[in-house]
Amino acid sequence: MNRTLHLTLAGVVALTGTLAIGTAGAESGPGFDDPDNWPQYHRSFNAWRYSPLKDVDKSNVGGLKVAWIHQPGDITHGLQATPIVIDGVLYYVSANNNVWAVDAATGKTIWHYQPKLDPISKKVFYAAASRGITVGRGKVFLGTLDGRMIGIDQKTGKELWSTQLTDMANEYGALFSAPPQLAGDILFGGTTGGDQPIRGKIFAVKADTGERAWTFDIPQDDPASFSGESWKIGGGSAWMPGTYDPRTDTIYIGTSNAAPDYFNRDRKGDNKWTASLLAIDPKTGKLKWGLQEVPHDSWDYDAAYEALMVKKDGKEVLVHLNKGGFVFVADKDSGKLENVWQFAENVNWVKGIDPKTGKLIDPVYPEQGKVKTFCPNLLGARSWNHGAYNPDTGLWYSHAMEVCNEVEAGPVDPDSMKALSALSLGIESIKLVPPPGDKPHGRLDARDPITGKRKWSIRYDLPPLSSVLTTAGGLVFTGDMEGNIFAYDADDGKELWTFWAGSGLRGGPVSYRAGGKQYIVFPTGLGSHAPGFLAGAFPQIKDLPGGAALIAFTLP
Repeated sequence: MNRTLHLTLAGVVALTGTLAIGTAGAESGPGFDDPDNWPQYHRSFNAWRYSPLKDVDKSNVGGLKVAWIHQPGDITHGLQATPIVIDGVLYYVSANNNVWAVDAATGKTIWHYQPKLDPISKKVFYAAASRGITVGRGKVFLGTLDGRMIGIDQKTGKELWSTQLTDMANEYGALFSAPPQLAGDILFGGTTGGDQPIRGKIFAVKADTGERAWTFDIPQDDPASFSGESWKIGGGSAWMPGTYDPRTDTIYIGTSNAAPDYFNRDRKGDNKWTASLLAIDPKTGKLKWGLQEVPHDSWDYDAAYEALMVKKDGKEVLVHLNKGGFVFVADKDSGKLENVWQFAENVNWVKGIDPKTGKLIDPVYPEQGKVKTFCPNLLGARSWNHGAYNPDTGLWYSHAMEVCNEVEAGPVDPDSMKALSALSLGIESIKLVPPPGDKPHGRLDARDPITGKRKWSIRYDLPPLSSVLTTAGGLVFTGDMEGNIFAYDADDGKELWTFWAGSGLRGGPVSYRAGGKQYIVFPTGLGSHAPGFLAGAFPQIKDLPGGAALIAFTLP
């Protein structure tokens, strides 16, 4: 294990300004409200992943001790969820859609729910893993591994309704690997399938009954977007959770790459709305606006990640990381670009992106019969593990990875697509390789989300796959693939506390208050397909142990 902290001159100068910022207690609104709970996936709809609690701070974080551990039993794909905590009860999901309600102060199980999954769910590529649940309206909502949305009674754990939304047998096992989200009385979410020959969709049901409300088709039946009938198998699924702004009644959700990923010959056009950030009316499912970040995506550069909402010159903008290594800053009400900045250190698929128009500058496309190196790799400049924004420092903390891949594009062989688990990558070969002149590695960056200016950075031998948590106590929490949990100083990146969990982290840490005490909870247990892909560049990953344990910490 090797970590190196780099604090830039700009970061040192910035510290003198951050010390004068007021405490979280003086603030209100999204990100600050309901401080004792973690009521939704990113805690607040602006996707900050920031806790206003500060009982645990820089002066005492070194005294954190294990309060309790909850083990679900099944360690398949580890724990990838972000827990939800409301009024002293913690809710989370483990492998194979097992849902748990746990006493947030003691870790004791209150109830456990396990759906009866269709056996077809064992045949799909994205089997076993789930990234969370949603709680609201007296219910716990689950998106399942067999293509359903389910409503569960929040107090008893009894199933209230179940709605089948995908045709698993004919859509390559399209399933819900991420939690559907609430938008008033509407529950919405997308499925897996960006790397498969399906037409990606966003589904919505009525949250109280499960009755279908609307469906948004992502690949457009438009010859300017998809030549011929390629839209029918154009991919683009919205496989990560969206967010909902109740003030404007708007859903924000990102979509994935066009399919086949690298072989673009048969899908001429811009391939809308793949690799895009969308704003949708939750009542009708109609598009308010769309920002396509990678037109005619031919590199597997999804736009499926979180839409961070922060202020720029007094107005709110969306800050959105694309797998291709760029961050897009856009007006939240119109989608108009405000800026584009480079997040990855190694980018060679374009010379740049115009920050005003979003136009790709001299893109380099994959070719049939020729091996080309592209940076970032197919997992992106960062995987789906979320960043966190601290309004006290004004910094966005996000992991990154510097890994490239060698790709030779090629048509998809129909014989290779007979299994439900088949992927439509459009490749003859693919191989992960180091970036030019360096070893493959990971980072944790602290940046200005609007300009991208980096204040400090920590380098890791293995790219961490944990999401990030930041708090009003001036702290940043995360973990790595080896099982180390860290607390860093939010101002300068200094390591203040560490704990060995025994298996790597892939989920989202949260903080809340129960019984008068602040808790920090980490889902531990390495999983997902990302470690398997990354083992091509990091062979040591193959020796890392699995696991599944929810570990809670508090001060004695």
